[in-house]
Amino acid sequence: MAIVLSPQEHTVQQVILHGVSWETYERLLVDFAESHAAHFAYDRGVLEIRVPSAKHEEASRTMALLIEMLALELDVSVRNLGSTTFKREDLARGFEPDTCFYIQSAQRIHGKDEIDLAVDPPPDLVIEIDITHPSLDKLPIYAAIGVPEIWRYDGHTVTLVSLQEGTYVARA
Repeated sequence: MAIVLSPQEHTVQQVILHGVSWETYERLLVDFAESHAAHFAYDRGVLEIRVPSAKHEEASRTMALLIEMLALELDVSVRNLGSTTFKREDLARGFEPDTCFYIQSAQRIHGKDEIDLAVDPPPDLVIEIDITHPSLDKLPIYAAIGVPEIWRYDGHTVTLVSLQEGTYVARA
């Protein structure tokens, strides 16, 4: 198993492990189910474990607040599921977004406490904050699961991409 560490000011903010089984990924999700300290992304044997910084969390919450205020102003129902774990064993992929929203699909998941991507739609919008260092490229994970839109913030710029024919295309 190969390990990649990304240090930031002498502390590890991210670990990427290669050769991780789906079973190990699921055990870690269970072990950390009540913890908000670590976020996980899994892509066919590659596991990223990251610990968000205060700067990261502030940006994430600000973006989420922006979406909620826009929805309120436009009188659009949304469901903010934050960093809920989404996974598909048949695709060997899973992710925990920085925050995510059901907008067009909000009615389809109304009243559900658990989302099963085998029958339920993925979130309509995922917010990804990547300000401290490059992380695992999650776009292939999101595309395989069918997330229609991603907003990515790098600390300076917000880039909007939408899924078109299996790949993400930048939007104005």
